[in-house]
Amino acid sequence: MTTQWEMARSGKITGAMQNVAEREGLTAETIRDEVAAGRLVIPANPVHMTGSLNPTGIGRACAVKVNANIGASNVRSSLDEEIAKMQVAIDAGADAVMDLSTGGDLDQIRQELLSRCPVPFGTVPIYEVITDRSVEEIDHETILKIITKQAEQGVDFFTIHAGLLKEHLALVGRRVCGIVSRGGALIAKWMAHHGRQNPMYDLFDDLCDIMREHDVCFSLGDGLRPGCIADATDEAQLAELRVLGELTQRAWDKGCQVMVEGPGHVPFDQIQYNMEIQNQICHGAPFYVLGPLVTDIAPGYDHITSAIGGTAAAYYGASFLCYVTPREHLGLPNADDVRRGVVTAKIAAHAADVARGLAGAADRDRRLSVARANLDWTTHLAESIDPQTARAMHEEACRQSRMSETSQTEDFCTMCGREWCSVRINKELRTQFTSSSHPAQ
Repeated sequence: MTTQWEMARSGKITGAMQNVAEREGLTAETIRDEVAAGRLVIPANPVHMTGSLNPTGIGRACAVKVNANIGASNVRSSLDEEIAKMQVAIDAGADAVMDLSTGGDLDQIRQELLSRCPVPFGTVPIYEVITDRSVEEIDHETILKIITKQAEQGVDFFTIHAGLLKEHLALVGRRVCGIVSRGGALIAKWMAHHGRQNPMYDLFDDLCDIMREHDVCFSLGDGLRPGCIADATDEAQLAELRVLGELTQRAWDKGCQVMVEGPGHVPFDQIQYNMEIQNQICHGAPFYVLGPLVTDIAPGYDHITSAIGGTAAAYYGASFLCYVTPREHLGLPNADDVRRGVVTAKIAAHAADVARGLAGAADRDRRLSVARANLDWTTHLAESIDPQTARAMHEEACRQSRMSETSQTEDFCTMCGREWCSVRINKELRTQFTSSSHPAQ
């Protein structure tokens, strides 16, 4: 198997690269060169490629992408529910999906989701490793067996927590929230019990061989990501980040694609530094962040705190935003939470693309604004990032104001009434001044 990274390094353009180039409005040569430099990844397992996958590019040359996490738990598991949540996420605009299932028949859930998933599909293999066994019973053979199986099923990217080392555990005691990464906590418990080094670190070359064979992209997990703003940018986080930089280069040397996961809770004023230090230490590999959340006081609204941080993170260097739902820190998200989480993260990603001047990013904004100025509600609603919600609100307003739902026959908006409508007045002024500037001959 030759990976996208190896093909790019040899100067070749693959079908996946061409597909990404067409979607992003870039040349295939640009995509190839970015992949070759390690600044862009195309998570596209050939098994998934032969099925439903439409390849996606993740990197600074492309639009910022959004991931949605789904997954059954060991207290609530339903394949039908996870299929429904995945479809809601994709319909809302998710660019990738991760299955974080820890309950139910994991193989069946993964296979069924993969068969229906048109976007890159990721997992955290350590979750299956501990199924039906205690953390202390994990061994190297089991890790390699499960990672091989998932790669053969068609998973496109794996979160691998290989950067959290035994020597980092002493740094965690100074934290307010300790280790909040589920994968990081499991690895830490294993190391503490056995007094040995992280098995993912010790097995890293073997993992690279498996992932290269199936062109599975590394998502190097941040087991020590801060779980509150008080722990952000601390010694533990940066110590792991330095190891992730080492592993990035090792994975490239073995022919693998790599992106790097980043922090979850970061005060707004520290976001730029976090993005820049990651880019420096990890040699420009794409950065994948959870939010980050800029404050800890908003349970029920953490999709908003994450969007604030996500816009800044994407502006300063992140290429991939993991959504956060309103139910973050409170419980498992339902389908409506998933939709709201994806839409909010897409707003953050789009705002960052506009701010960084990505070609064509603001075109949609202009189309919507022109429609709004012309009271063209059909186009206005169609261009919105969440037409479902916008249309429902508009129709409710029309009913309350006794206007037709399309409002195409009205010359004023649903908010102010005819006499107070600034849009109507502006249209009159525009017509008046346009006519006066071009007097009849």
